[in-house]
Amino acid sequence: MDRDEQAIRSLVSIWMEATIAGDLARVLELMADDVVFLGPGRAPMRGKDSFAAAARAMEGQTRVEGAAEIQEIRVFGDWAYCWNHITIAAYPVAGGPPMRRAGPALSVLRRKPDGAWVIFRDANMVAPAPEPST
Repeated sequence: MDRDEQAIRSLVSIWMEATIAGDLARVLELMADDVVFLGPGRAPMRGKDSFAAAARAMEGQTRVEGAAEIQEIRVFGDWAYCWNHITIAAYPVAGGPPMRRAGPALSVLRRKPDGAWVIFRDANMVAPAPEPST
């Protein structure tokens, strides 16, 4: 595995760890200022400020668990894409059953002048997932 692929794998891992920890500042460091998030049934979320506002609106309401399983990474100079399969469980702090979501996400990444990779575009297709069987 080359250095770029390892750096992108690290970005995905840090994103999930920071998301689970509720570390919004760390998550924001992993995206370009002009990032765009695409998802089904909603308008594109444009820019870090929009992402931060949406995240702050949810603060303190849920405890999140999740994982991202990398399916594919390809690097093309200063551009790359990463395809993940994401599983998330959001447990309401006030109690009740978790909201489970799962599905693919495809991110386009850009290398910054300092060499760090950031998410530039993200198409997230996670959808409600069935309860796991026991």
